[in-house]
Amino acid sequence: MSGPVTFEGTVLVGRDFDPVEGRVVVEDGVITAVEETSTGSTDIVAPAFVNAHTHIGDSIAKEAGRGLSLDELVAPPDGLKHRLLREASREETVAAMRRSLEFMAESGTVAHIEFREGDVAGVEAIRDAGEGVPIESVVLGRGSVDAMEHPESDGYGASGARDGDFDTARNATRRAGKLFGIHAGERDADDVNPAMDLDPDFLVHMVHPDPVHLDRLADADVPVVVCPRSNLVTNVGVAPLRELVERTTVALGTDNVMLNSPSMFREMEFASKLTDVTAVDVLRMATVNGAELAGLDCGLVEEGRPAKLLVLDGDSDNLAGVRDPVRAVVRRAGETDLKRVVR
Repeated sequence: MSGPVTFEGTVLVGRDFDPVEGRVVVEDGVITAVEETSTGSTDIVAPAFVNAHTHIGDSIAKEAGRGLSLDELVAPPDGLKHRLLREASREETVAAMRRSLEFMAESGTVAHIEFREGDVAGVEAIRDAGEGVPIESVVLGRGSVDAMEHPESDGYGASGARDGDFDTARNATRRAGKLFGIHAGERDADDVNPAMDLDPDFLVHMVHPDPVHLDRLADADVPVVVCPRSNLVTNVGVAPLRELVERTTVALGTDNVMLNSPSMFREMEFASKLTDVTAVDVLRMATVNGAELAGLDCGLVEEGRPAKLLVLDGDSDNLAGVRDPVRAVVRRAGETDLKRVVR
């Protein structure tokens, strides 16, 4: 049996990502120690990413739909995305999804929460796409309740309260003990209260919450997943991250591959530079907050946690001379700075 493995450098420790010079000791896939010591290494060791909201089926149509509105792009049943998915063969869709999963895995994402179009067949397709790819897909089926009840489905991902009656799906999801997420407040505030009336496990987008919705979020402690790049691409605005972070748990997602690359580095930089939340807030959104929302035990560098880590080259041409490693990971680092993804 192989012995422990160590990763040295500036380690971003715990929920506040305190930068500590030292080493992380890993044995049998678990962090057994985080030791503060002089190492001489310029590497940065950080938790790996959890992408809390994806639609990767539309990997078949990257950058399609120039000039179209949000509804024309993605609204069911006849938005451009849905028409293209219907026209594509299963083999084409699975192959395209697999490439997106491989990109996410290679760029530091160890898990993602997928709102999976295509009903039962869609759930089965993404499981086929992910076979052998080192990323955990938390799959929320869409369409019929059967998509949620499929043994390879982790829950139900609703499009939005204005798109139909989801009471049956919500009740079935609750009985099954699975996750229920729903889009809300993306283009306006009208669907926020109906979405919250379903007592969801989390909401997605919340670009347009009214003050009463913010208070309700705080009272109900309902997590929110934000997707700032997607919201700007579709011209609906930017979620008020500071107000949301002050009231509930906020996670970060990249949304449709059709619109954006599923890069958490890009999403973090965008969220940090576009809004007034701190780099620590954003790194939590990209790691532990998404993990906890999905019921996963990762996203932090702590003893006893699974060793899901990123090792970045702090002496790369891009990162050499960095004074604040947390800001560097959030606002500056990219895929080319990655030396290793530890799983």
